Amino acid sequence: MKNLIRTQPQPLIGQAWAGKHVVIIHCSANNEFINLYKSLHAPIEPTHPNCAETLSQLLSIGYRIYAITPITVNLVQYVLVL
Repeated sequence: MKNLIRTQPQPLIGQAWAGKHVVIIHCSANNEFINLYKSLHAPIEPTHPNCAETLSQLLSIGYRIYAITPITVNLVQYVLVL
């Protein structure tokens, strides 16, 4: 009887990615949009100078707020996941 080695299938290069999209938004304490960082293929809407409007647009396309973190006295970071 031969010894069979069972291995897990390895993902192929170019295989469709089945994960989550992440967007990080930095806003001032005065509700001003500062910057947006996103995973490579994350769908986004155009940003708005008003941070609440930028968040509203992303929430309307399905993102959920994963975390809110104060970075400094005047900087808040929002992590959104789709």
